[in-house]
Amino acid sequence: MSEVLLEMKNVNKYFPGVHALKDVNFDLKSGEVHALLGENGAGKSTLIKVLGGIYNIDEGEIYIQGEKRCIDSVQAAKNLGICIIHQELVLVPYLTVAENIFLGREFSDRFRFLDKEKIFEEAQKLLEKYGMDVSPKALVASLTIAQQQMIEIIKSITDSTKILVMDEPTSSLSEKEVQSMFATIRSLQKRGVGIIYISHRMSELFEISDRISILRDGQYIGTRVTKETNEDELVNMMVGRNLCSYYTRTYHDTTEDDIILKVEHLSHKGVFHDVNFSVRKGEILGFSGLVGAGRSEVMRCVFGIDQYDEGDIFINGKKVVIKNPNDAMAHGIALVPEDRKNEGLFLVESVRYNVSFRVMEQFIKGCTVNNKVESKIVDSYIKDLTIKTPSARQKVKNLSGGNQQKIVIAKWLATRPKVLILDEPTRGVDVVAKSEIYSIINELTAQGVAIIMVSSELPEIINMCDRVVIMSKGSVTGHLDKETLTQEKIMRCAIGGNVNVG
Repeated sequence: MSEVLLEMKNVNKYFPGVHALKDVNFDLKSGEVHALLGENGAGKSTLIKVLGGIYNIDEGEIYIQGEKRCIDSVQAAKNLGICIIHQELVLVPYLTVAENIFLGREFSDRFRFLDKEKIFEEAQKLLEKYGMDVSPKALVASLTIAQQQMIEIIKSITDSTKILVMDEPTSSLSEKEVQSMFATIRSLQKRGVGIIYISHRMSELFEISDRISILRDGQYIGTRVTKETNEDELVNMMVGRNLCSYYTRTYHDTTEDDIILKVEHLSHKGVFHDVNFSVRKGEILGFSGLVGAGRSEVMRCVFGIDQYDEGDIFINGKKVVIKNPNDAMAHGIALVPEDRKNEGLFLVESVRYNVSFRVMEQFIKGCTVNNKVESKIVDSYIKDLTIKTPSARQKVKNLSGGNQQKIVIAKWLATRPKVLILDEPTRGVDVVAKSEIYSIINELTAQGVAIIMVSSELPEIINMCDRVVIMSKGSVTGHLDKETLTQEKIMRCAIGGNVNVG
């Protein structure tokens, strides 16, 4: 029988006006992957922060290997062998990969000077061990989000780790990188490390976890042995009701005359080459491919963040020049970026400020602010997008990931775009928020908005899109329509094959 590494008994945590954790129970065995599942705001992050010493426990008990412990600081948690890899990366962008991996535990030579060669040498060993083809001397700022995520994982795992918490560790990883990380998890299991795994991706939980515990509204709902449960049961436990389908889609007949945006022979030297596509009024055009294929980079050029070297962009049949985001907005294009926290939101500002930021000209005339007009704009989107917030004055950083994502969408919808680009629109949000976002997207197509959806989730692409463009290594390798969409065809194109249907 495996040793019990962790027991959390009747844990309670209070914040002003909020009972965040209510008599929560959780345990973890040696060599086990125990998944923690729940909607955004269910209490998962709070429970993990209690375990990691970020929050002090208000009521309850924590036992580590059978001994009652007081975890009153991050250092106390580390001393007990508890390691937490948070969803938000904490790397230093302008240090090298090696310097980040060994930050705070650097090697020194016999004169007590920093031994950089030793740091690079040991970092190279770790990178090879975990299958990363990255130079230890590369700046972290030069890496993709997926590569940075892997560096965060490598940095966090040490020989003294007994309990490893992984919070949405695959949100930015390709399928190949996910499998590489799963191999790492299995090797840690063999060493007896217990792993708490938090993810909204059900397929991952069924592949990697041994047990799954569910939280809802700060309460412990129950635990299931993974091989003895199914997705429907888990969703029902999460939300307290059945979700008939995550996906909401009503398809509309379109013709060539409905094309709003057309891109021809777009190239950005060293990034992508000869990209062609069009999107029509009331349809969803998907962009699929492995991480690093160039999908987001194409969208950044279409929106004017980056500059393309060759090619043409047409709006309603007329050639346009887009040099910056203001040009794109003037032509009715909006972009919800992949990294909502760093590129899409002002986290320390209110919901009101974030939603109305891009349309200030509608309620500010000279030195006069029409607060009624602003409130009408903001309140309408809070209602229409079911944004869960105590008030429009609430700071965005205090809301769940799903509500933050809806606020980014609201900000751009307020500009009344003709073309809405959604880059990984449901990354890191729970199944209920996903379902709500899909409904919003479907309603927009009914209103005639053309949607471009960049997504790494194949079920999302297959169930939501009219047509799909697949990219590999900066080139388009396939065009598929909804009648011919399959995971096999998409993956064949994503690894460099070529399929053109529709």
